[in-house]
Amino acid sequence: MRVLRSAVTGVGGYLPETVMPNTDFERLVDTSDAKIVELTGIRQRHRVAEGQTTSDLAAEAAKVALAAAGKTAADVDMIVVATTTPDMPFPSTASLVQQKIGAPVCPAFDVQAVCSGFVYALSVADGFVARGLARCVLVIGAEAMTRLLDFSDRSTCILFGDGAGAVVLEPVEGEGTTADRGILGFDLRCDGSKTDLLYVSGGVFEADNRIGKIKMQGNQVFKQAVQKISQAIEAAIAKADLKIEDVDWFIPHQANQRILNGVAHHLGLDEHKVISTVALHANTSAASIPLAWYEGVRDGRVKPGDLVLIEALGGGLTWGAAAIRL
Repeated sequence: MRVLRSAVTGVGGYLPETVMPNTDFERLVDTSDAKIVELTGIRQRHRVAEGQTTSDLAAEAAKVALAAAGKTAADVDMIVVATTTPDMPFPSTASLVQQKIGAPVCPAFDVQAVCSGFVYALSVADGFVARGLARCVLVIGAEAMTRLLDFSDRSTCILFGDGAGAVVLEPVEGEGTTADRGILGFDLRCDGSKTDLLYVSGGVFEADNRIGKIKMQGNQVFKQAVQKISQAIEAAIAKADLKIEDVDWFIPHQANQRILNGVAHHLGLDEHKVISTVALHANTSAASIPLAWYEGVRDGRVKPGDLVLIEALGGGLTWGAAAIRL
């Protein structure tokens, strides 16, 4: 029996031109380049320019992904943007991207699950493509996280950066086996009882409508991350009827190199299978997985036919994983 699946046919990314090395933080807070590298693995991050917005980043990444898929904006029939830093409360960032790339009238909306946003958005888009309701979907993770930073808070200001990554999803037919091209298995979760571990301190209900800044209980998030991410990965792999040793490339959310190492060790994944860009990009929230994916494609590591495993954990707490055959 033929089975319809959604396949990733193009990957793209975009980073703002401004680069902030760790040494920039030595004059802002009590830290050093060596200490930041030791604790996080981060060496630098990119930062949006004045006047540059999340939708600007998303539109540039979308153009690259469409070109890689051999498509144009005219082919797009759905846009899903994962972001926690929209240009404005409304309209959606996706509608602004639609305008900026010149896509035709189609469904366009945002998904907000913080760092897990791209995994969530991919699952939403998969539901449309695999049911034959869309034929060319842009799934974008885009963030301007530095706009939410308190640059006097040493525990958070060193961790985040800005950027965007995108993929194009198109329908493909398969045999219903693990050899099929496309998205093979998902697992998504949220535990709202842990909202106090990672959040933004303001919003539309503040008296002065201030945006607020990122607040995080870093040690607690770290403790939650390895266990919860591993659970989601194991569930996604099981739903796809695969084993962890089948994975060719592990492309995790780029939060912290120690978390990446911890998850890989817990799962028994070889280190050479882990694609890490945290040193150059820092934590770009919903953008981190597609940005790392794009780097893996650009340097020739990630190839057609490979089995890719993605995962993320973010505020909410939200977390999830997916197994995808390219």
